Amino acid sequence: MIYFDNSSTTSVRTEVCRVYEQLLKSAFANPDAMHRPGRDVHAKMETSRKKIAQMLNRIPDEILFTSSASESNSLAILGYCLAYRNRGNHILTTNVEHASVDHSFSWLESMGFEVQRMPVNEQGILTPDVLNKYIRKDTILVSCMHVNNEMGAINPISQLAEIVHQNPTCVFHADCVQSFTKIDIPWNQLDLATVSMHKIHGLKGSALLIKNHDLKLTPLIQGGQQEQGLRGGTSNAPSNIVAAKTIRLALEEKEESYDRVSKLNSFLRSELMNIPGVHINSPETAIPYILNISFDQITSEVMLNALDQRDICVSAKSTCSSRSANESSTLIHMGLSEKRATHMIRLSFDGNNSLEEGKRFIKICKEILNTYGLSL
Repeated sequence: MIYFDNSSTTSVRTEVCRVYEQLLKSAFANPDAMHRPGRDVHAKMETSRKKIAQMLNRIPDEILFTSSASESNSLAILGYCLAYRNRGNHILTTNVEHASVDHSFSWLESMGFEVQRMPVNEQGILTPDVLNKYIRKDTILVSCMHVNNEMGAINPISQLAEIVHQNPTCVFHADCVQSFTKIDIPWNQLDLATVSMHKIHGLKGSALLIKNHDLKLTPLIQGGQQEQGLRGGTSNAPSNIVAAKTIRLALEEKEESYDRVSKLNSFLRSELMNIPGVHINSPETAIPYILNISFDQITSEVMLNALDQRDICVSAKSTCSSRSANESSTLIHMGLSEKRATHMIRLSFDGNNSLEEGKRFIKICKEILNTYGLSL
């Protein structure tokens, strides 16, 4: 099998599995219990939090354990806006965000907030000029992806954060799910940030919300003292404990993985450009871990299924929206044609993918186009 769908999820690292299995047996006690086993589990969880904070150059109480990036995004956006509504009613995002961000803004809009979705340019990027045009004195939140999950486009979040912070009543939230442990993230410029473990060979049901310690959030899950009173419910201690190891291992392999993926991406771009009717939608400046392409001769669904029959895993659009409308709204918002938006697939890589897999992918693509593709 060739697995080119790492932006959807990754395999769990062997070392992470081994530690997690041990923790399921040894760290089963409730970390909020006052007996010794509970205190021991609580201590392990707090040690993990401290290690994560050190790796991200934050302080421990700025690291919140959550169940998913979707929860982290929702808590950041809803929790902040509900807590600080007295400061203003205007909030900004882009028109190409993950569903968890987009739906959070839609809910706030139904609650009376004034929501504006800023346009991206032809490369899928939110430019500083556009943000400057939209931000106002009563804007209290700006939220955008660091790396677009469909195109791999990289937003200039350092420049965007500088603009946001010129307004003392506004904060900046970045969804860093697709950039975490892959490229550098300016943590000190982010008021709120989201990351996920299952995108970096960790566990599903394990994520983080990083928030400035002086920010208040309105909890979305009521009922307990867990995570500074921001999410009630018994803590998933084994997942939270193993998160530190997951992050450390991913960071240790960051440079080697980036180099390997860059070579694979460059090879595929070069080969695909020589196939008639193929369009590369990801900009040249995109993160190398994501490559979005369209085929004039064949729709997304047919290509995806044909590759699946040959044991090659790819996506069409973001996986969280894969069962909705056929076209990619991201490509449409970038100004690309409806045909390219309905004929696209997304390849996403990690350091385990090889050049040999890339060569086989190209060979099989040509076979599929010869078999199923329409004449140009």
